[in-house]
Amino acid sequence: MDKGLMMDSEDRIEKTVDIYISAEAVRDMKREKNTEDFNTETMKTKTPQHTGSDCVRDRSSRAAAVCLGLLCVLLLTAVIVLCVMFTQERQQLISKNKNLTNERDQLISSQTICDGWTYYQSSFYYISNETKNWTESRRYCTARRADLIIINNKEEQDFVKNISDGTSVWIGLTDSDVEGRWKWVDGSSLNSSFWASAEPNGGSSENCVLAVDHDRRWPQLLGWIDHQCDEASQWICEKRISQLILP
Repeated sequence: MDKGLMMDSEDRIEKTVDIYISAEAVRDMKREKNTEDFNTETMKTKTPQHTGSDCVRDRSSRAAAVCLGLLCVLLLTAVIVLCVMFTQERQQLISKNKNLTNERDQLISSQTICDGWTYYQSSFYYISNETKNWTESRRYCTARRADLIIINNKEEQDFVKNISDGTSVWIGLTDSDVEGRWKWVDGSSLNSSFWASAEPNGGSSENCVLAVDHDRRWPQLLGWIDHQCDEASQWICEKRISQLILP
């Protein structure tokens, strides 16, 4: 074969290959461009949807925050109003209670002695004119919704001395249940005592207590002494105001 013809044939083949490659490249470029355009259009289409949803969520969040704030304000206002009302009512109740207490004290003070009972420090006291043993004396008191006197402090002890006026009187103290364990008639233990000198000293034979104030039988004694419960003596009953109010 002619050498010149062979070279022309090779050139044509190379050109054909180049044309084919160029055509393929152009098609690839078009496909890539179409894909990019599609993606761009898709993004453009979706972006407004996402933006609108975000706006809705933002508005909902702001509305919820505003509602919550208003609710907190309303609750705080309600609490303040209730506190003010409670304080006012409390002051009114305190004032009414104080007025009632004053009226009660005035009423009681205006009747210092009523039917033989003497008022002193929120209690009424009755000192007998007759004599009985300790048990009978207590029975007399309880029949009148009272009991033998319980002496709680020195002021009350001085009061007993004043109204007894030198007379020995039974008081509501005994150790008849357990020897040496002195208790008041309401079951409370003895805390403050006003025993006379060397008292108590009677042992198991003297289980009840007399308040003595220079009695002729014991001219040197002043205070409490333990004594035989079956001996006759005067007595003092005590009726607390609470006993008058309660049924």
